Amino acid sequence: MKVTLSALDTHESSFTPLVVIELAQDVKEETKEWLKNRIITKKKDGDDNNDFLSMAERQFIIKHELENLRARDEKMIPGYPQAKLYPGKSLLRRLLTSGIVVQVFPLHDNEALKKLEDTWYTRFTLKFQPIDRIRGYFGETIALYFGFLEYFTFALIPMAIIGLPYYLFAWEDYDKYVIFASFNLIWSTVILEVWKRGCASMTYRWGTLVMKRKFEEPRPGYHGVLGINPVTGREEPLYPSYKRQLRIYLVSLPFVCLCLYFSLFVMMIYFDMEAWALGLHEDSGSEWTSILLYVPSIIYAIVIEIMNRLYRYAAEFLTSWENHRLESAYQNHLILKVLVFNFLNCFASLFYIAFVLRDMKLLRQSLATLLITSQILNQIVESLLPYWLQKKHHVQVKKKVEALKADIDATLYEQVVLEKEMGTYLGTFDDYLELFLQFGYVSLFSCVYPLAAAFAVLNNLTEVNSDALKMCRVLKRPFSEPSASIGVWQLAFETMSVISVVTNCALIGMSPQVNALFPESKTDLVLIVVAVEHMLLALKFILAFAIPDKPRHIQMKLARLEFESLEALKQQQMKLTAENLKEECREGGKEKAP
Repeated sequence: MKVTLSALDTHESSFTPLVVIELAQDVKEETKEWLKNRIITKKKDGDDNNDFLSMAERQFIIKHELENLRARDEKMIPGYPQAKLYPGKSLLRRLLTSGIVVQVFPLHDNEALKKLEDTWYTRFTLKFQPIDRIRGYFGETIALYFGFLEYFTFALIPMAIIGLPYYLFAWEDYDKYVIFASFNLIWSTVILEVWKRGCASMTYRWGTLVMKRKFEEPRPGYHGVLGINPVTGREEPLYPSYKRQLRIYLVSLPFVCLCLYFSLFVMMIYFDMEAWALGLHEDSGSEWTSILLYVPSIIYAIVIEIMNRLYRYAAEFLTSWENHRLESAYQNHLILKVLVFNFLNCFASLFYIAFVLRDMKLLRQSLATLLITSQILNQIVESLLPYWLQKKHHVQVKKKVEALKADIDATLYEQVVLEKEMGTYLGTFDDYLELFLQFGYVSLFSCVYPLAAAFAVLNNLTEVNSDALKMCRVLKRPFSEPSASIGVWQLAFETMSVISVVTNCALIGMSPQVNALFPESKTDLVLIVVAVEHMLLALKFILAFAIPDKPRHIQMKLARLEFESLEALKQQQMKLTAENLKEECREGGKEKAP
């Protein structure tokens, strides 16, 4: 690989690079000069005090400015007539899609990173994570994920402790499972409401609790006719909302429904294969047919993974094509699309076993297999394998640096070359999705497999350290992003807890003992189960309403802040009014003078 060293050969000892823009090898000089001039033109005069902003905040500002470089009068990128431009088009996005810019990424601060690692994951002890330090280095979005992971792990411990003795009881002891399922209902509601309060306290301390999303800058992929925003008065692309709604309801929604139907169709093929394998084994009873019983599950698991990945690409393309103005709106629509599909793909077979086949033994076995297997695979694929590959690449880079005969800062050169080959962190989506599915395994069928919470706790204790290792040593440093909460994931977890009430009530209602109480009238049984389910849902919503989303002291501080803002605005208006009256009196005096 050909590397240009001139950019690293600097005589300024205080030079600290923040963001790397990697260009393709054969980029023309006029293109480089044009891009440099556009970046310099965008630069504003400001305070050079590096202590005022953290490194992560400065990197975020650079990313914000780069993403908001937009075409004005240019018709094409200089030197590349095939790379067309139109007013309002994001220059960075066009450069990336044209292959002129390979990637843009922030550099790690090795000194700060070492201090963070020492207090985070290098010592394998049970302790609270340094959430404020994580926020200072990686930003609010990633800090909130690790805060939620830690909180969710501690919240699972009561379920794990209570579930262990329940696992020793037989399924037939349905009365004991009624108590366990009721506790599960209260637990799932309380932990989500308490998390809201903890999240509000953290984000208030960080200054992001009252972020005004509607005044956000447009996302880089947002395009439209360049015009003036009537609210902010700033120049930005404008795109009619009705066109976006047409794309969502006439294209995206039918596509998602078609994919859901296809997922169910594949599931039914899987159950046909299961029936075929079971019938073959019962007929012959040989050794190889007993092994054949596992083949349908293996094939189905592989197909599910392939479908999830293909659908993810399609969902990202559709959501980008919908042309959402804000990054938050883009993420919400993407999460909704992927979440619905993943939920159906992962849980449809369990619902089918529970409510169609009504095989509780098979349901318990399937749930345990899915939970444990997915946790092991995630640990290997997400952390251990990438870490091993990264260590191997690090050795190769060190050999190149030692063989390099050039008057440059070898340490900086090594860091840039090493980090540019690291994998890119794609955001917290997959991490939250893993926790969401784990929450589903624990809560949806808790009365069938109470041991699920214990396995989830064991997994999460290692997940904290493996995710920390991944963020610090395996992947590129992500750009920090301000955030006020975990966003639409909060709603997703709350929806899952509501579904869990329905499934647990239905499973208990299907037990042989409950059915024995109503030998003649199944209608009465259904009505009683539905009534109990509605009572539990009502209790759930009462608990959610009774627990405030923000602690009392945070509410008071926000009210005080709003009052002070209104008072300051009122004083400013009175000052302007007084100045206008003085000016009018002065002009009136001049007119009366002879």
